[in-house]
Amino acid sequence: MKKLVVLAIAITAMSCQQNKIGYVDSVKIMDEYQEKVDVEAKFQKKAETMGRKRDSISQAFQMELQEFQGKAQSLSQQNAQEQYSELQQRGQRIGQQLQQEEQQLQLNSQEQMDSLVKKVKKEIRAYGKDNGYTYILGGGEGGSVIYGDEAKDVTDAILKILNDKYEN
Repeated sequence: MKKLVVLAIAITAMSCQQNKIGYVDSVKIMDEYQEKVDVEAKFQKKAETMGRKRDSISQAFQMELQEFQGKAQSLSQQNAQEQYSELQQRGQRIGQQLQQEEQQLQLNSQEQMDSLVKKVKKEIRAYGKDNGYTYILGGGEGGSVIYGDEAKDVTDAILKILNDKYEN
């Protein structure tokens, strides 16, 4: 009999327990997270610098090519072909080097963005644990929350924590 009473009390207690659920607007967090904004700006600046470098090298190479075309007529056909071939090979090497630099920049950018996403997820987990949430769902464009009571939106709280930690 005592076991039935204890079991009934346990079942009643479990049925009274409710899950605490919140959600975050993932897009808003990533758009307003200052570290992410700074990282994007840094890589944008590097990309612009690389673009200017590529344009400058391309322009110098085009001038060299035009100069060669002007003097090619005075060279023997074999000599002109050899010099043109060397010029083409050098142009290809330069192009490959610039392409590798651009790919490396994109790779570095992606690695930093992935690191930031991990940091955000870690902070969301810590916030949920520290504040007694059973679940914190991801919302925003493409998120799993189609509708949520604004009182359950913890986006601003998590964003504040992230930005405060970044500034310090």
